[in-house]
Amino acid sequence: MGKRKKTRVSEEMEDQDNGEDGNASSSTEKSLYEVLGVQSTASQQEIKKAYYKLALRLHPDKNPGDEEAKEKFQQLQKVISILGDEEKRALYDQTGCADDADLSGEVVNNLKEFFRTMYKKVTEDDIEEFEANYRGSDSEKNDLIDLYNKYDGNMNRLFCSMICSDPKLDSHRFKDILDEEIASGVLKSTKGYKKWGKQVSETKPPTSPLRRREKSNKGSEDLYAVISQRRNDRKEKFDSLFTSLVTKYGGGEASSEPSEEEFEAAKKKLETRTSKVSGKSRRK
Repeated sequence: MGKRKKTRVSEEMEDQDNGEDGNASSSTEKSLYEVLGVQSTASQQEIKKAYYKLALRLHPDKNPGDEEAKEKFQQLQKVISILGDEEKRALYDQTGCADDADLSGEVVNNLKEFFRTMYKKVTEDDIEEFEANYRGSDSEKNDLIDLYNKYDGNMNRLFCSMICSDPKLDSHRFKDILDEEIASGVLKSTKGYKKWGKQVSETKPPTSPLRRREKSNKGSEDLYAVISQRRNDRKEKFDSLFTSLVTKYGGGEASSEPSEEEFEAAKKKLETRTSKVSGKSRRK
């Protein structure tokens, strides 16, 4: 029985362990993706699915006494420990290193420093500089024309995809560009665009359409002010509602800040009157 199980495992893994010349090669001589039988572009779900499939075949409980299956199962754990970890997989893809020691320490630090140098952190100033250079440029015009064609003149969808754009600032400017391209025959006017253009023409154009959008400097104090204002608005609505209830059902003048007892009393009086009115309606 043990011999037959060993043969079965060998046959199942033969395609993965043998090269084109028919000579056996260990899993360390092949890529980790080849060990699992997946492409290097495989998703995490595909990798885990391939791992589970092989793990079920090679598990020692299913292959008692089979040392070859046991060794392959241990190798499989190492493969999934790397490919199943996003960070280790990324480092493996970059370096080809499959040893845990190689995927940590100085090598990792050097790689992080390399990528930190190659891809510097994008700051708000970088974004503002890009926006200043992009708005009004040929690149923006080309993107505008491409998106116009893509969305058949639907300007609402265009603004959703157009980077660094603001309908309040750019509608008139974009309309002038598109009208010129339509007049020259580069673009075809659409029903949706005509409707949008008519609406834009009826509004006043901005004085400086290419100005930078104002940078928000609101801090925690402004946030607190907004929250306080909303709280005050809710309180005013509450006071107004309570005043109308008391005036209509309770009589007399209402306090600007009713107590909880006063509110409950007015609420009960309102519920009582409402139930009486409903009862009369049902009897009729």
